[in-house]
Amino acid sequence: MKVLVAVKRVVDYNVKVRVKADNSGVDLANVKMSMNPFCEIAVEEAVRLKEKGVASEIVVVSIGPATAQEQLRTALALGADRAILVESSDELNSLAVAKLLKAVVDKEQPQLVILGKQAIDSDNNQTGQMLAALSGYAQGTFASKVEVAGDKVNVTREIDGGLQTVALNLPAIVTTDLRLNEPRYASLPNIMKAKKKPLEVVTPEALGVATTSSVKTLKVEAPATRSAGIKVKSVAELVEKLKNEAKVI
Repeated sequence: MKVLVAVKRVVDYNVKVRVKADNSGVDLANVKMSMNPFCEIAVEEAVRLKEKGVASEIVVVSIGPATAQEQLRTALALGADRAILVESSDELNSLAVAKLLKAVVDKEQPQLVILGKQAIDSDNNQTGQMLAALSGYAQGTFASKVEVAGDKVNVTREIDGGLQTVALNLPAIVTTDLRLNEPRYASLPNIMKAKKKPLEVVTPEALGVATTSSVKTLKVEAPATRSAGIKVKSVAELVEKLKNEAKVI
């Protein structure tokens, strides 16, 4: 079974995000970039499926600038077999990404596609669902457990009321939640081996996909600075401040 995993290059979660002086976007100059944490979970799940003998090949794909090859090499070091970079310097929205992934899915014909449920930069939580709609595949989102059984995949989903298990016919789309697994670290020998694994670079034009967005970012602003809190000595003082200063009671 071939498994396709989508990964995204994002600002590292430990970095404090800064807004550009002209408010046109996020300042990425000299900022540490890494693989989206939910995508790391997706790669780990694919590798575990291969270790169980369920998956025969893992293909990782990323959409972004040439520097995204770094994250693809990381995925190869974690256990993926080959990588595809859809190189684009444009600011792509979720629908454009889903269309590009659909083109890759049509080309590769995987039985299972695994994505992180969302990226920590845009937090849209849309691409997996859009890809499923475009491809006509069954979808299991927010997965906390994935089990492949024959021509079906059983996905335990995290929902508001608890857990829901759905049985999906393959091929299928699965998006990963935090509790699905704990990603491993790449060993030095595997990092060295990853440099020799195949990495194909294609363009949106070669895939026949138009990425022109109908959405335009007008302005990006940092959140307002919060004022420091205060300590009170008694409940009476707390009530007085809530009533007269905060005016919430």
